Amino acid sequence: MCRSPLFFLVPVLAFSVVTAAPDAKRPNVLFIALDDQNDWIGALGGHPLVRTPNIDRLARRGTVFLNAHCQAPLCNPSRTSVMLGVRPTTSGVYGLAPWFRTVPAVRERVTLPQHFRANGYATFVTGKIYHDEWGPESLRSEFEVLGPAGGARELGVKPARKLIPPTPMGNHPLMDWGAFPHRDDERGDYPVATWAAERLRTMPADRPFFLAAGIFLPHVPCYAPPVWFAPYPDDDSVLPPYLAGDRDDTPRFSWALHWELPEPRLKWLRENRQWRNLVRSYLASVSYADAQIGRILDALEASDHADNTIVVLWGDNGWHLGEKDITGKNTLWERSTRVPLIFAGPGVVPGGRCTQPAELLDIYPTLAELCRLSARLDLEGLSLGAQLRTAGTRRERPALTTHNPGNHAVRSERYRYIRYADGSEELYDLQSDPNEWENLAGRREQATVVAEHRKWLPKTEAEFAPGSALRILSYDPVSGDFVWEGKRFRRDSPIPE
Repeated sequence: MCRSPLFFLVPVLAFSVVTAAPDAKRPNVLFIALDDQNDWIGALGGHPLVRTPNIDRLARRGTVFLNAHCQAPLCNPSRTSVMLGVRPTTSGVYGLAPWFRTVPAVRERVTLPQHFRANGYATFVTGKIYHDEWGPESLRSEFEVLGPAGGARELGVKPARKLIPPTPMGNHPLMDWGAFPHRDDERGDYPVATWAAERLRTMPADRPFFLAAGIFLPHVPCYAPPVWFAPYPDDDSVLPPYLAGDRDDTPRFSWALHWELPEPRLKWLRENRQWRNLVRSYLASVSYADAQIGRILDALEASDHADNTIVVLWGDNGWHLGEKDITGKNTLWERSTRVPLIFAGPGVVPGGRCTQPAELLDIYPTLAELCRLSARLDLEGLSLGAQLRTAGTRRERPALTTHNPGNHAVRSERYRYIRYADGSEELYDLQSDPNEWENLAGRREQATVVAEHRKWLPKTEAEFAPGSALRILSYDPVSGDFVWEGKRFRRDSPIPE
């Protein structure tokens, strides 16, 4: 298996870590993750009506990266990349399985929380940080203290029956959304925020801490109490920009990435009068999640640790809500890869707004630099320390997102370039076409731009890690067929509705 990454600037060293003595003067870290949160946040300007006052105040007192992107548009590979500090093309983790500790190539790697723990930090976790299927036992080697679990296993109260009709891909339990009578504290994210807030209020000052809190919403099912729907009108003003025929100039292979997923197509949403309901439910869930983050931030600000704690807030991947005729993630377009990334606290200039491309992969080396941890030479991200000091500092390279081998998006400050496993391509000028409605890849005048972005594609890619399953796609270059979860489809197969 080949594991050489494109952007590796130094050789990979053995999986070792230098343990440093505890130092109470080092900054603490509050590490907040959101699930399926796209750029519909006030500070990112992704939706004109969204209300996220708590995330926005965090952005004002720190630096927000306006052009930050995940390394995979799916939970497990994205979070694995963040916590290991390597790309999916290195780990071979492309789908919802496997747990990386079962993968020979990376199972001995020192993760982000382990590196902090080895450097004298107390480490705490609550909610969904890693993919939640692996359970609490998998976390015991990562964190010292475990709080309430999160994710799909801890949704909280649910309606007696699903609120929407069965979708075309079956009655998937997570495919549901809407309002029904219940209280804020009956949602699964509420005890997560409560536990994190209590730890911040009672944390001793004799040892620096790393506290990770994972908020599950706005991941489906998008349930929220009715009060959170009130700010969002029940009319078409909530819908995202949409262009009929938008997919006419996109390669057919772009459908392969989204072939047999539980998330419904826009066609189904329209036929079942669910488009507006889904968008309002997502927005309400975003605002509910923001309120839980606000509870955590309030506790930090009222504690003795307020002035010595770095806060980093990030989302694992984006989510489509009708754009490109689909819902969900698993694409290489802006709505699926652009994510919130905000730093605040010691070493971060307040009010920074950075338009340089950034990657979630950069979180690990950035926190290591800000907290003065022992050096690691096996990380594939770049520290964002320079941008946190001066937001306009130029970055050395674009952001790269991968979704299964052979499918990559390269995002520079102005352009998005996509290349699929069958060699088909897309190019968008985000400066003049922020909705990615016009594919420029085949135009002669764009040949230089395409070539400039094409050179950043990975030169080598890991095969699927042993045990890979769920939402993985491979391509047969001989027949031109693609294989989705072991089922072979011809290139001219009818696209599922």
